[in-house]
Formats: sequence, structure tokens, C-alpha cells
Amino acid sequence: MNTAAVKTAPAPLAEPWSPAEFEARLRAVGEERYHDTHPFNLRMHSGDLSRDALRGWIVNRFHYQRHIPVKDALITAKLDTPALRRTWLRRIQDHDGQQDGEGGIERWLRLGEAAGLDRETLLGAGSVLPGVRLAVDGYVNFCRLRPALEAVAASLTELSAPDLMRTRIEAFERHYPWIEPDGLAYFRTRVSQGRRDSGEALDLVLGWARTRDDQERAVAALRFKCDVLWSLLDAVDQAGRRGQV
Repeated sequence: MNTAAVKTAPAPLAEPWSPAEFEARLRAVGEERYHDTHPFNLRMHSGDLSRDALRGWIVNRFHYQRHIPVKDALITAKLDTPALRRTWLRRIQDHDGQQDGEGGIERWLRLGEAAGLDRETLLGAGSVLPGVRLAVDGYVNFCRLRPALEAVAASLTELSAPDLMRTRIEAFERHYPWIEPDGLAYFRTRVSQGRRDSGEALDLVLGWARTRDDQERAVAALRFKCDVLWSLLDAVDQAGRRGQV
């Protein structure tokens, strides 16, 4: 018998998860891997950070914040209807504002000022750690190179963000009274924005991912984004332990 001529049947394709199971798997990623349980965040929320450590986090996290509208512009370019592009453009406006002095980036700059940092320090980016740059570049490039499904799925860390923002507001008010209360405006705004944004993105991902392969790629994209946020905090945490921030 000529075994070279024998052809094996292709493996059957896995059935897609039901919408409920798919959503549950996406939510499980956040529950298991979101950075709210990172040791640095736990110390922050317990009031165990020094002023220098907290300022170092504000500076380095700003490098991520200022790239949010950049990655959203890349996602917007992948969307194929005016309605979808209008929806995603609002995210850019949320961070950049519709004019100077507005938006999430401006509110983060005010957080820095409330913590005793000047704008030039944050905008100059000279104190941003290499590990933070790598994490942020990785996320921006992911949104540049991957299909819309995966880029949007990666944004679903927003599912976990509102609870983290509420925890952070309470922690800052209790443990870091030296930060001016107006500086917490960014966190307060993101409670409602995060809930709205994650709901919109979740609807898109649930609608777009029709095959098991699509669904698995969406879950993997969300895992990747959680790894980005975790890696960012790893860099800040390790530098703080070495006295570099």
C-alpha cells in the first residue's frame, strides 16, 4: 500500500462558544489577569507608597495615557462604517478634548500637578522607564498591525476599570491627602466612561466573532492587553525597589 497517497481527513472545526459563554470567557480574563491585583497597585491602594513612588507612577503611567488616543486613531482607521468611526472617534475626544484644556490627558496633567509635579516633567517623558516604553509601544503596534476584532477586544480591560477607579479614588482620599482633591478628576470621569466604552466594545466583539477561531483570538488579545498593563507596573515596581523612581 502506498502510504504516501493516503490522505487524512481534516480535523473538524470547533464549534463557536455561545454568546453567553464567550462573554463569560472574556470577563474571566479580566478577573484573572487584570492589573488590579498587581503588588504595586495593592500597595498603592493600601497607602504604602511614598510620595516619590506615587509621583514615579504618575509620570510613567502618563506615557501610557498619552498614547491612548494614538491607538484609538489606529483602531478608527480599521472601522468600515461612518457610524462605527463616529463612535470610536469619541474616545479620542474623551482623551484629547475638543479644545485645549479639556480631556483625559489634561486631567492626568492636573493629577501630576496636584501631586507636586510640573507639566514639563510629564510632557518631556525623560523619566519614562524603558520597560514602560516597551509595553506601550507593544500595545500601540498591536493596534496598528492586528485586525479590528483583536484591537477592539484588547480594549476590554475597560470592563474591569470602573471598579478599579472607585477603589483608587477611595484610596487616594484616605491615604494621600497631600494630593489636591481636584487632581482626582481623571479617576472620577473614567468610572462612567469606562462603563460606557466597555459596553460598546463588548457588543462589537460579541457580534464580530462568529467562529471559534475569532473568539479565541479575541480572548488572546484581551490577555495580551492585561499583560501590557501588568508589565508596565512591573517596570515601575522594580525601578522603585531600586530607588530609580
